Amino acid sequence: MVPGFLTAQTQPAPVRVAIVGLVHGHVGGFLAGIPKHKDIELVGVVEPDAALRAHYAKQFNLPDSILFDDTTKMIEATHPQAVLVYTSIADHRKIIEIAAKHGISSMVEKPLTISLDDALAIRKVAREHNVQVMVNYETTWYASNKAAYDEVQAGSLGEIRRVMVHDGHEGPKEIGVGPEFLGFLADPAGNGAGALYDFGCYGVDLMTWMMHGEAPLTVTAVLNHDKPQIYPKVDDDSTVILAYPRAQAVIQGSWNWPFGRKDMEIYGVTGYAITVGSDKMRVRHQHDRDETLTTSAPLVAPQQDSLTYLSAVLTGKLDPKGDLTALDTNVVVMQILDAARESARTGKTVKLTNLPE
Repeated sequence: MVPGFLTAQTQPAPVRVAIVGLVHGHVGGFLAGIPKHKDIELVGVVEPDAALRAHYAKQFNLPDSILFDDTTKMIEATHPQAVLVYTSIADHRKIIEIAAKHGISSMVEKPLTISLDDALAIRKVAREHNVQVMVNYETTWYASNKAAYDEVQAGSLGEIRRVMVHDGHEGPKEIGVGPEFLGFLADPAGNGAGALYDFGCYGVDLMTWMMHGEAPLTVTAVLNHDKPQIYPKVDDDSTVILAYPRAQAVIQGSWNWPFGRKDMEIYGVTGYAITVGSDKMRVRHQHDRDETLTTSAPLVAPQQDSLTYLSAVLTGKLDPKGDLTALDTNVVVMQILDAARESARTGKTVKLTNLPE
């Protein structure tokens, strides 16, 4: 054997994963990316809707042997190590609980679920069965966000005073998402809220990460319903203010931007960092005459994409605790989103209490 290389016999077996649900529009990107990941093997796909299941099977050339209409049947037949959940957000808890009871970890699309009660139930079942539950956000894999975080951690900006996060696009219907995706996004029973949950979750996740899991003292939210003719049941614009003892965050998630955006501004006592797209950052420190536009260093393995990350966690190479994807972070995210929804409903600021352990 040549030093530094593994033979076919010594290469670790790929992590066995299954998809549950095909109604979330991001599932197509996952299926397209699977062939690039030799450390991942797709062993099952679950979708109760036969027509939707057939559509994806044809598009991605999926064999009939891995197609199922029921999660438990699929698990018993294929024995995955993790499920990738692309159902409505409301169905996350149910699928996570089924998987956990079989000793199987889960990665769901953002946000974790639709309520704090669900989040606490998910945490409970994950602990009981010693499984991982992870949340996949597109912006977790942005080099610019990691570069901005590193500026904070290095003390280059001084203590954080204000963070502003802007996420969203023109609206799901306006950008042409599929009918099955739009069906739950625009329904509070399926999505928890509208733009507040769909895009507000990004900024809440980033702020919770930067604050090392610390919850804010209060949450104040204002939701707009600017396009009731398109989204009669849910908000399409949200502004959430998080108040910490010495910092503020303003989270703006919207389906009313004139163009798609995902960016963040961090202002400290001695400098600022502003992300520009996925891989650039504007930064200025206390003694700089002008700001500098930098290209962020690429993310390194195993944290450069969701599937490599998943494989590393499941093989024990990475502990997700406290990061953007981790369950502990995302229970706090749900506490904040739940409070934001209540603040908007009542028109009052919500004071947060300590979460039960």
